[in-house]
Amino acid sequence: MEKIIAKINKLALAHDHISPEIIKEKNIKLGLRNSDGTGVIVGITTKGRVIGYEMVSDEKSPDIKRPKPIEGKLYYCGYDVDDIIDFNEKNKRFGFEEVIYLLLTNVLPCKEDLESFSTSLHKKSKLSTVERRIIIEEVENSNQMYALHSVISHLSRCDKNPDSVDVSIVGEQCINIIAKAPVIVANNYSVSRFRKGDDLRLSRSRENLSIAENFLFMLTGEMPDREDALMFDACLIMHAEHGGGNNSTFTVRTVSSSGANTYMAIAAGVASLSGQFHGGANESVMFMMKQLRKEVKDWTSESEVRNYLNRVLDKKAADKSGKIYGLGHAVYTLSDPRTKILKKYARILAKKHDRMDLFNLFEIVEKIGPELLYERKGNRTCVNVDFYSGLVYKLLGIPEALFTPIFAMARVAGWSAHRLEQLVQGKIIRPAYISPNYEILKYKDFDER
Repeated sequence: MEKIIAKINKLALAHDHISPEIIKEKNIKLGLRNSDGTGVIVGITTKGRVIGYEMVSDEKSPDIKRPKPIEGKLYYCGYDVDDIIDFNEKNKRFGFEEVIYLLLTNVLPCKEDLESFSTSLHKKSKLSTVERRIIIEEVENSNQMYALHSVISHLSRCDKNPDSVDVSIVGEQCINIIAKAPVIVANNYSVSRFRKGDDLRLSRSRENLSIAENFLFMLTGEMPDREDALMFDACLIMHAEHGGGNNSTFTVRTVSSSGANTYMAIAAGVASLSGQFHGGANESVMFMMKQLRKEVKDWTSESEVRNYLNRVLDKKAADKSGKIYGLGHAVYTLSDPRTKILKKYARILAKKHDRMDLFNLFEIVEKIGPELLYERKGNRTCVNVDFYSGLVYKLLGIPEALFTPIFAMARVAGWSAHRLEQLVQGKIIRPAYISPNYEILKYKDFDER
């Protein structure tokens, strides 16, 4: 590294750190979180409602409300996601298209409208010659989230009115991106394999197949097992929306509030989701588990797994970040409602593919991880959506490089709903930052510095 770059880095580290005393004194809400762990309320949304606690009166000071952890619940436009998925499971039907319609409109579609909307999604999923050329020639595919980000940004080239913030035009743009996202993800991966020596095979979605079926078909060129596709459909539903405060959705709303176009706003959501502390955590979980299997002789031994997880927390194992990935959530404390469903699917698929050894290891970590965090920090935690989702995808035969892009292609539905809502509300997001009590400095010439 150049000396000047090293010096800049050193100075930045020295001056950018803010002492905890100042944070407390100024009552700064770092990460837009209150001191009790609840989120700072900065907006209102009708799309997703995330519940992990209820506010109750303090025993000693009844006028003071404190958060009490409760079992997690997730609602889409007032409908319990558990109920949506339970209905689909009982009726063996695909429901992701219906959820997209619900998030965009706040209304469940009638049968005729759902059929019409599904047909429209299929038509819009077809890539133009320019869009196919973008994927083949202009996108760096070494990282699938980079590739998705780039293609979505480039889609504006195929739009006659890309910068419009008229809600009717933005709505069509959003539906267009929602429809194309699965095709883009599948074809980006195909091009990345082509660059490593495989044959190039660009896929098109098939009519009369659901989005879930089509995506699995495009990955392999073979019709997927229906039960597998139904489970994958439920995964898309669970990843479609999670309120306005999660990092990527808040990013989309913030960028949208500035008047930026649809493609910039959705691409910004993809960029946010790529981070390992947000959507990228499912890949981090799988890496951690892979390292555990390499270094622990007996996976079935709770004591050996406990010792390894302690090493993880001590920054001596896995990626040495000190984090047990897949544990903890900003809102959920006792349980993440999505995890229960994903765990059920992981068990079904593990039995089907004779990988109960792997599933059992995940169960051990699910049990021991929260215990260790409670022993060390006194915090109650639960496994989150990222913990089992990667295992489900692995057992469905989906390449690990696509775990986070799948999260993104599902969440485009929620991002789109929030973009439209933000444009209707029409207020630029501009929180305040304060400076610590520094003295006012006099500017100096070079010979005085």
